[in-house]
Formats: sequence, C-alpha cells, structure tokens
Amino acid sequence: MAPEEDIGERLRALAGGSAVAIRLNPREYADDYFAVLNAALRDVGSETNAHTIYVSVTNPASLVWSLAQALDVDASRLSFVDAISHIMMNYRDPLPNATYVESPRMLEDIMLRVEYLLRKHPSPRTILVIDSVNSLAIHNPKDLLSEFFHILVNNLKSRQVLTVLLVVSEDTESELDQMLGLVVDETIEVVRRRP
Repeated sequence: MAPEEDIGERLRALAGGSAVAIRLNPREYADDYFAVLNAALRDVGSETNAHTIYVSVTNPASLVWSLAQALDVDASRLSFVDAISHIMMNYRDPLPNATYVESPRMLEDIMLRVEYLLRKHPSPRTILVIDSVNSLAIHNPKDLLSEFFHILVNNLKSRQVLTVLLVVSEDTESELDQMLGLVVDETIEVVRRRP
C-alpha cells in the first residue's frame, strides 16, 4: 500500500518497460484518481524528455485535460486516446492533442491509436495510462480483453514504455485480478493518510 504522496516516487522508481496496476478505493475515487493523475501526469510525466499517452475509457479527455491544466502539465507532453466521449455524447469540442475512438469496444482501434501516438511522440521516457480496467471489462468479453492486455502491455514492455492501469478495487473480480496478474509487474494500492 502506498500513501498518495508516495505514488509519484514509486512510479519514478519503475524502470521503462514496467507495467503497474494502481488500485483506487471506490469510496475515495475522486481523491484517489486526482492523486494518481498528479503522480502520473505531473510527477513522472514532467521528467525530462517524457511524454504521456492517456487512454480515457471512463473520463473524457476534455475532463482529464482540465485536471492536467490545474496540475500545470505542459500540453506538448500529453496526448489522448479518447474512447468514451462519443458514447457520452461529449464530442463537441475535440482536443487538438487527442485522437478519438467511437467506443471502448474497439480494442484494436485503441491499440492502433496508441501505436500512432508512440510514433508521433518518440521520447526516451513514455508513460501510458489507461484510466479504467473496470470500464474496459464492462464493455468487452473477458477473453477478448485478456488478449488485448496481453498484446498491448507486452508490446509496450518491449518498447520500454511505463504502463499504468487504473483499477477500482472493490469492483475487481477474481477473473480481472488473474488477467492483470499475467501482465503487470506490480500493484499499488492508494492509501489516504487521515489527519
């Protein structure tokens, strides 16, 4: 378990090519989510020559971008693959640093967009964040999702990309735990310090 202020340190300590699942508490989701964004986008993503690709499956890229701006994240260091805005009918003002996929069910399109952004923004330190394994599990059959994670994460590992997968802990079924156990190197649980 990692206190929220230690998440950035834990992520910075991971070598390129690592994959980590970060467990968020559903009762503290908003605070935990912001703590993870702070760690992944600002702490790690602001390292010299770093670029972050954020795959939004739960929160639209526009929301994540507004939070990133509040954290003073440089727009040139952040790109999005947005797979939720079309479904939520939140596609009025597309972001210039985002590529849009019609649905979280279009796993192959998500992989192709990630590949495109990796080529468009080559950098010594690349971070990929997927904002909800749980949301992908709602939209996709278990076998297909397992294959998706196996192919995507192993490809990212071979390219030295740090992969961060967000999971809501109470919603995680044992099958989802088993699937992630096959691809992640470490699991971090967000723990909030109480005053």
